Formats: sequence, structure tokens, C-alpha cells
Amino acid sequence: MIESGNLFAGITDTLAAEQITALLTTPNVRIERIVSRGHTSPPDFWYDQPQAEWVIVLAGSAAVAFEARRRRARSEVATTCTIPAHTKHRVVSTDAGEPTVWLAVHYR
Repeated sequence: MIESGNLFAGITDTLAAEQITALLTTPNVRIERIVSRGHTSPPDFWYDQPQAEWVIVLAGSAAVAFEARRRRARSEVATTCTIPAHTKHRVVSTDAGEPTVWLAVHYR
């Protein structure tokens, strides 16, 4: 079966929480569309994922902090980032004025 869709379809003007939509899930790969509107990780929360993640910002902007580096990485449109498994990271800001749309590929 061939499926198609638009990654920018269904984005609303307001979101109570970050919107995560699984686009493809297999035993070794999960692809998600993530929409943020000023959302951040909770205070003192760090993602510590068992799989690696490759992410690209398709719209908007964001900043991600990495615990080991003690610095932030700013992501604008078309910026990609590869996050190895068990690399502690958190979202410290996303654009509040427009949606930040991410495409995340989690893989083993």
C-alpha cells in the first residue's frame, strides 16, 4: 500500500501540549512529526532514549540543550541533528509565534 500526506496538514493555531504524530513505525525505525508552539521540556527533565535520533526542523525554530556539553544548539529551518542513544538532551525553547515542525527519525 502506498500512502501519502502533507507534513504541514492539520497544524492548529493553538496546542495545549506538543503534538507528536507517528508516521511510520517498524521494529527498528520510528518516524514522527512533532509540532511545538512555545513548548519546552519540563524543568529538570532530560530525554535519555535507548535509540538514536535524527531530527530536522522543517518550520519555526528551537533550541536543544545537551547535558554532557553544557551548551545549547539552536535549530532553524533545515537544521539537522543526530543524537546518539542515551545522549541526555532537552528542548529549552521553541518558537511561540509560529509552529515549530520537526521530523524525527528514531532508529536502532
